[in-house]
Amino acid sequence: MLAEILKITIPSLVVFFTAYFVLKTVLKKDNENRRLQIVLQNQKIITPLRLQAYERIILFLERISPNSVIMRLQTPNMTVQQLHKEMLITIRSEFEHNLSQQLYLSIESWEQIRNAKEKTIKLLNMCLEGIDQNENAIKYSQIVFEKLIEIEKSPTQEAIDFIKKEIKQLY
Repeated sequence: MLAEILKITIPSLVVFFTAYFVLKTVLKKDNENRRLQIVLQNQKIITPLRLQAYERIILFLERISPNSVIMRLQTPNMTVQQLHKEMLITIRSEFEHNLSQQLYLSIESWEQIRNAKEKTIKLLNMCLEGIDQNENAIKYSQIVFEKLIEIEKSPTQEAIDFIKKEIKQLY
């Protein structure tokens, strides 16, 4: 009697465990495929957003470069103090306008961008030393342009180069 029960039970258990492990493997692979599909869908959405963020940040860096800011802001009768103040306001407002882009950039890129902004402000402040604040802004502009020629790369150009390298590595 026990032998007959074992004849029925053992094959049933073998079939049950085989079906269990096969089904478990199939469900695991199906779950992995679903995760992969979700990741691919997210990549289709996030990749264009990331590229757009990199574009906006490069535009931001170009807009805060001392050359660009001076050309946009300087007017004929402007004083050194007025130009310097307007430049700092412009740089800071441009930065604030682009703060949300850090969500799509790497930590290293965002650090480069913040450093570029701070180094640019520091450069502008340094060029202000020893100049009469009420003098015509052209004098200040000349000093800034001379300082930019002295240094090998402007802080904004260093950040742009870093971002371009990072984009090449990512894509």
